[in-house]
Parts: sequence; structure tokens; C-alpha cells
Amino acid sequence: MDYPGAAMREDSARARSEVNGGGAVPLMGTGEQRISAFLNGTYAWNMAGQTPVAAPVALETRQHDLWTSPHGVLVAARRNKATVEFKTEAGKSLAAVSFTEPGVMAAVAYINGDGLVERVEARIPHPVTGDTLVVTRYTDYRAHGGAMFPARIVQSHFGQPTLDIEVKEVEINPAAGFAAPDAVRAFAEKVVSTQAAEGVWFLAGGSHNSVVIEMKDHVVVVETPLYDGRSAAVLAEARRLVPGKPIRTVINSHHHFDHSGGLRTAAAEGAQLMVAAAAKPFFEKTLANPNRIKPDLLAKSGKRARIVGYSGKTVLSDGSRQVEVHAIESSVHAKGFNLVYLPKERLLIEADAFTPGAPDAAPPAKPNANNVNLAENIDRLKLSVDRILPLHGRIVPLTELHRVIGRKA
Repeated sequence: MDYPGAAMREDSARARSEVNGGGAVPLMGTGEQRISAFLNGTYAWNMAGQTPVAAPVALETRQHDLWTSPHGVLVAARRNKATVEFKTEAGKSLAAVSFTEPGVMAAVAYINGDGLVERVEARIPHPVTGDTLVVTRYTDYRAHGGAMFPARIVQSHFGQPTLDIEVKEVEINPAAGFAAPDAVRAFAEKVVSTQAAEGVWFLAGGSHNSVVIEMKDHVVVVETPLYDGRSAAVLAEARRLVPGKPIRTVINSHHHFDHSGGLRTAAAEGAQLMVAAAAKPFFEKTLANPNRIKPDLLAKSGKRARIVGYSGKTVLSDGSRQVEVHAIESSVHAKGFNLVYLPKERLLIEADAFTPGAPDAAPPAKPNANNVNLAENIDRLKLSVDRILPLHGRIVPLTELHRVIGRKA
């Protein structure tokens, strides 16, 4: 953490500790995810090998982590002219230091009589949950090279535990140089559209894809991912591809934040949001919670999200084109997990159940359980599929899925 430079680097290795769940962490027992995550001022990025990849969706979270750290929060409080109020908790006097880091968070740091930060409560903007309370607790301070640092860091988001770190070693004033690469500074969301069938377009150009489907008098969009920046670009491309027809419906594949982070954007557009029935109460609650600290497009529009739930098989039809939404059963990735099928075009749209690798890449020694589960669901539903339009990766024929799971033609 480099406070004068407003910069940070975090290297992590994560392995799955339970069978169920999403994210980029490999399936249980199949390895770990290693990542180097960076922040510099208003730029966030990751390193994929030697290539920097912009990560704007992570910006506010990383700024929060920097400016709520035990020493960073004091720097931020001083810079933002904090106010101080003394409070008593469990018989102990604490200084409650309140400040706002514009566009990042509204925070209160609780400092004890030894001048050590015990707790930081911060509200930060989030593309799904709106202004979200994050509480970070620091305990068991120890001396490291003349500076005090906690040996235990515990954090929660909206009341749920999200982080528990035991600190083994601290280095004071290490050499730091986290300049934002030119490619990150020049980053802009790019949407590349490919016509997959008459009136059907595959929208790529980033880490997450979407699909635009033209109906008689309106447009259906499958997936508005990540955050306003990505989803606003996707919806703009949909309007360009099908001018004069409103975007009436946006279908969400599942509730994971990277795939639902643009639902607020779609609601600002006036679209009806189709979500899994199991996730509908969650979205009704979270999408009603506004982003006030850094107003998003929904907050600026003054509109409210219109949400409908679906389960099992749901069909949208205009008399000539049919769009089917089916539940993916028995997946370890998520509950309320769904695919979209266009029977006339024989196209399957799915997220995370199968992400195609590089062309002609060797299949894994052990088939991926999510890939196998998708093939089993296609069989169960008796879908006649020619091509898969994945919401990560490239368009592939169904035979590519069969190849990587070792299924013979």
C-alpha cells in the first residue's frame, strides 16, 4: 500500500473450500486461482501474465481497501477534514472519526486511547447491492519496525463474513512503483457484434458477452453484466443494431454479481428484468437500495426496477420467434441457474456452465463438472442445438462441448 501515491498491489492465491459456488476459483480439488490486482488513483487493473487488463468494476472496492486500512484511513480522514465524536463502547472511550471520500465511501473509523484503529464502518457503492455497509475490524496489534499493525483483520459485507486474515509479517516502507499502464489509462468499453442468425447478435469485446434478440415490436437482451460502464455500452449497441424498437426485456442468467451487475443499467433503460424466481426477493431488496455515494444510471433516472421471476421453462414469443428460458438443474455453480434457447435458430445461450477454450486446445484429463452438467441438461431438455453462444468466450458448435467432456459423436 502506497498512501502518497494512492496505489496498492495485492497478490493472492485462492482455492475453493466448498463444492458449490461460482467465481473464477477452480472447482473443488482442481487447483487455485492466482491473481495480481493493482490500484493507482482512479485506475484498477489485473495482470494476466505480462498483460495488464483493466478492471474498472473493481475500482471502488480497491479504493475502499486502501483508504480503510489501519493507516490509510487516517490519511483519508485528514485529507477529507474528518469530524470527531467521542463514544463509549463496553466501558471504553473511542474516537469516532467520520469523513467522506468523494465517490468512494462514507466512513467512520473508531480509534482507541492508544491511537490504534479498532474498526472502520464504510458505505461503498456496489453495482448490485447499492450503497453497501462494509465493516472491518482490526485486533491484536503488534510492533513491526517501529509501526503498529494488527495481526487479525476480519471483514463483513452487508452483515455477511467475507474476509478473515491472520497477518504473519509486515514490511515498512518497501519500494513501491504501481504506475497505471498506458493500456489501462486508455481503456474504454468495446462492444463487438456478430450476427449469429437473422435478428440475433452476439455481443463480445470484453470479458463478458451478451446477446441481442429482435422481436416484432421490441428487443430482448440476454445478460447485462458487470456494471454501468459495460452494460450501457451493450444497450447502446442493441439500440444501434435494432433502431426504433424499445429494449423491453433483459434476461439474467443467474444472480452472481458479475452477471447481474448491469441489471440497474437495464432498469434505468426502462426494461423489465427477468430473473430466476429463487433470486427475485434478493433483487427486489437490493435493487431498491440506491447508490447515493456514487449515483449510477438507475439513481439518476429516477426509475424503479421492474422484476419478474421465472422458473422451470418460460417462453417468450411474438408469434414468429420463440425464446425459451430453461433451468439448469443439479449444477454446483449456482441455484437459480438458467440457459436461453432459440429453437428455430438452434442456438443455446449460457453463462459459466461452459466457457470454450482456445481453438483445438487439448481437452482436460478430467472433464469439468460444469461442462458435463450442461451436456446432461441439454439431453434432459431434448434441445436440438447447433451452436453455443457462451457469455464468456467464443461461439462454438455443440460438438466442441462434447469434445472437451470426452463424449463421442
